[in-house]
Amino acid sequence: MALKKLREMLDSKEISAVELTEQYLDRIENSDKEINSYITVCKENALADAKKAQEVIDSGNSGAFTGLPISVKDNICTLGVKTTCASHMLDDFIPPYNATVMEKLKKDNIVMLGKTNMDEFAMGGSSQTSYFGGVKNPYDLTRVTGGSSGGAAASVSADLCAAALGSDTGGSVRQPASFCGVTGLKPTYGTVSRWGLIAFASSLDQIGVIAKSAEDTGYMLEGIYGYDENDATSSKKSEGNYNSLIGSDVSKLKIGVPKEFFGDGLNDEVKTAVLNAVEYYKKLGCEIVDVSLPSLEYAVSAYYLISSAEAASNLSRFDGIKYGLRSGLGEDFNDLIKNSRREGFGQEVKRRIMLGNYALCSGYYDAYYKNATRIRTQIRNEYADIFSKCDVMLTPTAPTTAYKIGEQENDPVKMYLADIYTVTVNIAGLPAISTTCGYDSKGLPIGMSLIGKAFDEKTIIAVCDRFEKDFERKEIVL
Repeated sequence: MALKKLREMLDSKEISAVELTEQYLDRIENSDKEINSYITVCKENALADAKKAQEVIDSGNSGAFTGLPISVKDNICTLGVKTTCASHMLDDFIPPYNATVMEKLKKDNIVMLGKTNMDEFAMGGSSQTSYFGGVKNPYDLTRVTGGSSGGAAASVSADLCAAALGSDTGGSVRQPASFCGVTGLKPTYGTVSRWGLIAFASSLDQIGVIAKSAEDTGYMLEGIYGYDENDATSSKKSEGNYNSLIGSDVSKLKIGVPKEFFGDGLNDEVKTAVLNAVEYYKKLGCEIVDVSLPSLEYAVSAYYLISSAEAASNLSRFDGIKYGLRSGLGEDFNDLIKNSRREGFGQEVKRRIMLGNYALCSGYYDAYYKNATRIRTQIRNEYADIFSKCDVMLTPTAPTTAYKIGEQENDPVKMYLADIYTVTVNIAGLPAISTTCGYDSKGLPIGMSLIGKAFDEKTIIAVCDRFEKDFERKEIVL
């Protein structure tokens, strides 16, 4: 149900915040055993927050989020509630503070139902690398949800929350939204504070939103955006009013379609559905512009070099000394660190730490990391050229629909290449939104992405909303 509708129901006393929270908690208890979208369900805290929210509603002082039940990805710090990053390294870590996004929402008395499952330390594209077991797709329990925000996407898709907070480093909000048939928004880098988001790759990470619709993602973004003095990368350029263009005439917009995104490797059914979406906008009156992003072929390589280098640096703090897992093995300081990291990190995290350290080594830095940063600049320049010719760019979100669990996880190269359509947005720091544009022959959702100019989330939300108003999504029956 739309967040605006839930807001109306709460304020009109059609339903109480406690009753609404209980409904979602019941669904989680009955349905999430198979899906495994939550790591921690905060039943007592959620009901206490709902009771407090109802008191605020009864006083006539409710805000936009008072009493709305959401889920939060388990790499976003929550005061007094375990934040594990789906890793053995942090499986008993309880933060002594809230992330900035949680502080903002808690001031408005939002209800947090729990912390959602994910790829360990957000490293993965399937949500199967979690220490707490993989997440299953509500459309087909034998398939992946995508990652790393797979638990967040599944919780929205299966109606186990009203909306969810996730994080997006190379497509981690948009790709699972595509696989699970919901809408995922990755804001411009710097729009949302990263303070309290446990870092994977600091120059790429951005907190995003997964919800039932583009309008709902804009509604949620309104509550979490803004400059934060605790985060040196947060920006003062964000203007808010993210849903202000919804309902406006989008027919005069120019939509760029990059040829490189429709070549080899793109599933035929996905290609057809996305091109049908292009035709939809063309019939509305939008001008379709052929554009090019020549550096796409180098994007995955550049992304994994940059992100792994930053991950190796960020994860060096997990040494078994200050916090996190401490091994009981080892006779000296070096053994303690080595054993703690060996026991605490999973295979994919170790792989990326090794790749990152290798890329930063003396003798390899210029050949790998430095060249990757040059590709980053080139991709940014190519996007600048594209947006001098059009207002929005339309692409597939992923080259395929959700694949079978176990089908790709043992082939890292194949997994990494699946990110080809999403990583350029993070490299360039741009906003993008993914929504469902069709279904394949197995009934699995197909996602398309709309990419916008920096800090122009309101345009892509409006363009996405226009499509969603005329597209009928399939409802999941659990």
